[in-house]
Amino acid sequence: MSDVATGTIVLQARQLVKRYGHVTALDGADFDLRNGEILAVIGDNGAGKSSLIKALAGALVPDTGEIFLDGRRVHFRNPLDARRAGIETVYQDLAVAPAMSISENLFLGRELRRSGLAGVLFRMLDRKRMLLETQERLADLKISVRSMRQPVETLSGGQRQSVAVARSAAFARHVVIMDEPMAALGVKERGMVIELIRRVRENRLAVVLISHDMPHVFELADRIHVQRLGKRVAVLDPRQIGMSDTVAVMTGALRAEELPPEALAH
Repeated sequence: MSDVATGTIVLQARQLVKRYGHVTALDGADFDLRNGEILAVIGDNGAGKSSLIKALAGALVPDTGEIFLDGRRVHFRNPLDARRAGIETVYQDLAVAPAMSISENLFLGRELRRSGLAGVLFRMLDRKRMLLETQERLADLKISVRSMRQPVETLSGGQRQSVAVARSAAFARHVVIMDEPMAALGVKERGMVIELIRRVRENRLAVVLISHDMPHVFELADRIHVQRLGKRVAVLDPRQIGMSDTVAVMTGALRAEELPPEALAH
């Protein structure tokens, strides 16, 4: 775990509200992500964590409230706005194109064109440059594959997840959001993704980890954001609190005010 106690806030939300008719998904939700940390976001079904993450990723526009990136207020109308601002998201379904190669997937939707008339008039792709940059990105994250040209459908589940994470890390300037990145993976592949998440942080990116897997949360997280009934009820220090008490806070069996002061992260 990194020491993020004095880290600057890179992504922040204040009093986010989102209602769907009579259902309140976000009820004055707050959020703080520090530079260079892994922040786990946990909560029961219906706690509003998905709505919170979608708001931060631009996939949902809150009714009221404010979002700040590097101290400046931002208005994300869609995921493309968030991506342009340097926030990348790895969703549970990965959104990879199985029949396409690794390098084609890395640059999916952001293909590089050749210089000169070939790129401008004929929109020809610079496949060589994309291949080289893919090799560099995967090498930075220590991801090992047979060939950058092989179709993603030939990869294992952990390798596919690695490609999706590498794509986000390649283009993120501030934050990588990961939604259940180890779901449906075997033990060995989960270990691969855990190490990959750590390397993303080592590349000076802040990571938001949404997960139901408490052992992985405690293994990876610097701080734990607990979401309940549409709002943040606590931010916990995993080095100072046990798993059972964390679950108790998440379910409402224990209030943050009842915890010892050292269990609350600052």
